[in-house]
Amino acid sequence: MVGIRPFDARALTAPEDRAAARAFTARLRAEQRLPGSSSASAIVAMVAGVVILGVGGVVLTVLFVVLAASLGEGAPLLGILFLLPLLLGVGVIAGGYVAFRHARRAQEDRRWRMAGFARDVGMEYVPAVPAPGLPGVIFGIGSGRVASDILRGHQPRFVEVGNHTYTVSNGKNTTTMRWGYIAIRLDVPLPHIVLDSTANDGLFGSNLPASWGRAQQLSLEGDFDRHFRLFCPRGYERDALYLFTPDVMARFIDNASVLDVEIVDDWLLLYSREELSTTDPARWAWVFSVISTLLDKLDQWARWRDDRLAAGAPGAEVPTGAGIAAGSIGAGVSAAPLQPWVRPPVGVAPPGRRLRGRSPWIVVAIVLTVFGLGGLAVTLGPFLLLQAMR
Repeated sequence: MVGIRPFDARALTAPEDRAAARAFTARLRAEQRLPGSSSASAIVAMVAGVVILGVGGVVLTVLFVVLAASLGEGAPLLGILFLLPLLLGVGVIAGGYVAFRHARRAQEDRRWRMAGFARDVGMEYVPAVPAPGLPGVIFGIGSGRVASDILRGHQPRFVEVGNHTYTVSNGKNTTTMRWGYIAIRLDVPLPHIVLDSTANDGLFGSNLPASWGRAQQLSLEGDFDRHFRLFCPRGYERDALYLFTPDVMARFIDNASVLDVEIVDDWLLLYSREELSTTDPARWAWVFSVISTLLDKLDQWARWRDDRLAAGAPGAEVPTGAGIAAGSIGAGVSAAPLQPWVRPPVGVAPPGRRLRGRSPWIVVAIVLTVFGLGGLAVTLGPFLLLQAMR
C-alpha cells in the first residue's frame, strides 16, 4: 500500500517470461479468479468459422462436380473461381487465430507483470470483478459492467485502483465506455459532492455520464472554479466549504485537476477516461503521487457530522433554551434542567445523500427552442432578405 513500501516498478519492466506468465494465468483460472474470460467466446467463434468454411467447401465442391461435366475445357477456370472463396476463408481464420494467440499472450504477460508489481508495493492484484459494488456515477449504468486489473491496498486506509468498462445502447448502436478509477474508503459517510474537471471537457461540456442542475453548483474562492465545477446538494453549501478548505482545494488543483472527483457515501472516487491501471511505470508513479497527497488531508474529513441528524438521534437534543438565565423565569415556574448537547451521529441526512439530476424536460425545452429558432430563421430568412433588397 502507498506509504508502507517504497515505490518499486521493476516488475512492470522485467524481461518477458512466457512460462511464468502462462503458469500464473493457469493458477488464476484454477482458483476461479478469471470470471467471464473472453477467450472462450473467441474459441467458439473460430470453431464456428471452421464449421461454416467446411460446409461451404462441401457445397462448392458439389457444384463444381455438377458443372465441370458440362463445361469441359473451362472446368479448370471454374475450379479456380470456386477455390478462391475457400482460400479467402482459410486466410481469415488463420489470421484470426494468430491475432487471438497474440492477444492471449499479451494479456497473460500483463496479468503476470501487474501481479508482481502489486506484490512489490504491498497491494493485492484482482484480475476482474463483474458489476463492482462501488456507488459512483460510472458504476451504475450500462450493461456488461466489469472492473479489471484492480490493485487494492488496505493500509493506512482501503484504496483501489482499476479500470472499468460498460456498454451503452442507443437504438441499434452500442458503445463500450472505458474508464480508469481510484477509490479511497473514507472514515465516515459524507454528502454527495462532485468535482467536474474542466480540463477534460468534451465538445458538449462535462466528461461525466450524468448532469446536475445549476442550483446545486457552488462557487469556491480563488481560482478553484477554473479547474472544477463543484456540485453539492442544496442546503449543504456550508458543509462543502468545511470539507474543501483552501489547503484541500490546493491539493486537488495541483495533483488531480485532470480527474473528475465524486464523494458519495463513505467513498472518494476519482475518474479518468484513460486507463489508470496499466503496465506503464510513469502512470503508476503519478497515480501513487495523487493518492499520497490526498491521504494526508482525509483525516480531517472524519470529524464532519451532519447537524440535521442531531434532532433525530437517540438521546440527542438541540439546546434551544441555552441563552435564558435562571433568574428570568417567572415566580412559580420551575425551570427544566437543560439537556447537554449531544454530537450528531455518523451519517448524512436524506437530502444530502444524493445530488438531484438535471430534469430531462429542461434539455428537451432547449432542443425544441434551438430547432424552433432554426425553423423560424429558415422560414423568415428569404422574406427578410427580399425586404432588405428593395
